[in-house]
Amino acid sequence: MKKFMEEFKTFIMRGNVMDLAVGVIIGGAFQAIINSLVNDVIMPLISLVTGGINFSDWFIQLNGGQKFATLAEAQEAGVATLAYGNFIAAVFNFVIMAFVIFCLIKSINRMSAKGKPEQDEAPATKKCPFCQSEIDINATRCPHCTSALE
Repeated sequence: MKKFMEEFKTFIMRGNVMDLAVGVIIGGAFQAIINSLVNDVIMPLISLVTGGINFSDWFIQLNGGQKFATLAEAQEAGVATLAYGNFIAAVFNFVIMAFVIFCLIKSINRMSAKGKPEQDEAPATKKCPFCQSEIDINATRCPHCTSALE
């Protein structure tokens, strides 16, 4: 049992497990920010542009009978519904989150590239002066024409 606990402690304390845990926690907080951005800022603007459309009230009532004006009324009455407006809002959520993450990663990459000086890599090949074949930079004899190289 002691060996098992030591292995578990080693597993938990590995860097990638801790990084994953931090990533999940930050991702949850970031999701709350994006949800607020979508629900409290972008969706009202879209609703304003589209003439007051509220995506959350887009639904299909799956059983007949009394018709309901809002999804909340239908759900309160216990009616089976297909809430495709919520799906549309979730798709907007996803696209916006993906765009924000893309912009964030792009800016991080740009900042990390600014700090690094550009290095010219030494060429790995050269051309044989006799047959013009591409050969290894360290070759002393061309493998194609067998000419001695300087």
